[in-house]
Amino acid sequence: MVSENTIKAALARIAAQADDAIDVAETSLLLASFDHPASDLQIYREHLKAIAEAVHDAAALAGFDTENPAPEDMAATLNKVLVEEFRYCGDEDTYDDLDNANMMRVIERRRGLPVSLGILYIFAARAQGWAAAGLNFPGHFLIRLESRDGRRIIIDPFHGGRLMETQALRELLKLVRQDVGAELESAHYKPVSNRKVLIRLQNNVKTRRMEMNEIDGALEAVASMQVLDPENATLWREAGVMHMRLGRIKHAVESFEGFVARAPEGPDRRKIGQVVEELRERLH
Repeated sequence: MVSENTIKAALARIAAQADDAIDVAETSLLLASFDHPASDLQIYREHLKAIAEAVHDAAALAGFDTENPAPEDMAATLNKVLVEEFRYCGDEDTYDDLDNANMMRVIERRRGLPVSLGILYIFAARAQGWAAAGLNFPGHFLIRLESRDGRRIIIDPFHGGRLMETQALRELLKLVRQDVGAELESAHYKPVSNRKVLIRLQNNVKTRRMEMNEIDGALEAVASMQVLDPENATLWREAGVMHMRLGRIKHAVESFEGFVARAPEGPDRRKIGQVVEELRERLH
């Protein structure tokens, strides 16, 4: 059995790496092991290896230039392997199931959220040396594939890797924003860091834990995000609120102080600073 401390130490080592050195699939397995510390990660690593090898073989059979493929060829090959061969799909029936954000369970069930499925696409593409990145699109994780000569396409890993052209992106944005007037912005096309992809995954865990009133579990998810992105002030504030709900005033003070130390000057920082002073009075 792998101890929680061992998992945390491994996560800390990964977090210390440069962002482009972080393996999002391996790290997502490590994050999943917080819920399943007795599981053998090697089983899941072998599955990832099988996916990478299958994509390699499918690309070779397709006959295109695997060193500089068109993004459409990348997408077709990834979809052939992940969707057709391994039967991965978005879980539309039980979307809010916590298992959809746990990479071990995603692999076992072959179903997941846009971000968990997107991590598999990113991993499989990068294993071939192809350029793949998650996008900063609100409410629904998308993947950008790019050829060496700069050609790009956007695909939706949740819906079978379908190609997302401008009109489809515009319709999706209106849907997730629930605003018929919502318009695409340049920020929606920007790639996100590997850390941000993993934080987006863990944010789903946190949200579902909170919905189930499992505050300790939600706090654990926030703690893992703090390891990956320790300067993210919002995470420190969220941790403080959760500690308060659990009656852990001392820990709440420490977390809120972490927020104040990292947040920019403004109303939020001043408000939390006042909360810290009030909580300190309660401790004395």
